[in-house]
Amino acid sequence: MSHDPEDPQDPAEGGPSGTGDGDPRKLDEDAAWREIVAHYGDVPSVEPSALFDPPAQPEPGPSDTHDEAPAEPPAAPPRRPVLEPGWNDPLTTRATWQDEGHFVPPEPPPLPPLEPRRRLAWFGLLGAPVVMLLFAFFQYRPPGWLVFLLVAGFVGGFGYLVATMPSSRPGDGSGDDGAVV
Repeated sequence: MSHDPEDPQDPAEGGPSGTGDGDPRKLDEDAAWREIVAHYGDVPSVEPSALFDPPAQPEPGPSDTHDEAPAEPPAAPPRRPVLEPGWNDPLTTRATWQDEGHFVPPEPPPLPPLEPRRRLAWFGLLGAPVVMLLFAFFQYRPPGWLVFLLVAGFVGGFGYLVATMPSSRPGDGSGDDGAVV
């Protein structure tokens, strides 16, 4: 009777029905996985006072010799432990209005009045499309001359507003285009 070497029931290989010990690496791996699964999600508890205390150094015994070279300092400084949010952290404390000083911005100055030609140009640019949309919504077919006036008002208003735009920014002439406070 011959046994398949890949068969887990093979007694020569030490499988479940055999008398051998089985593969020790397989047992160690299974035990490691079981331990990982058993402790999944556990969070170690650390007291805040223990975070900043240096670790205890072993006291030199009588068998220590002074011929050995002193231990080298660690290559990298120890990392600062991650603390719970809000634990002695000034950025997570709640600020109050008394701390901030109650800043209230000043009232903005009133807008300057528009000259009549500029007001008419804005009406042509914005009003003509609105009137055309109202005609379409109410299914009114306006006379041709009215459609021509609305399109001319739109194009004329746009042209006037673009033509009267300032060509340069108002400023102090210093050439600095930064923010003005």
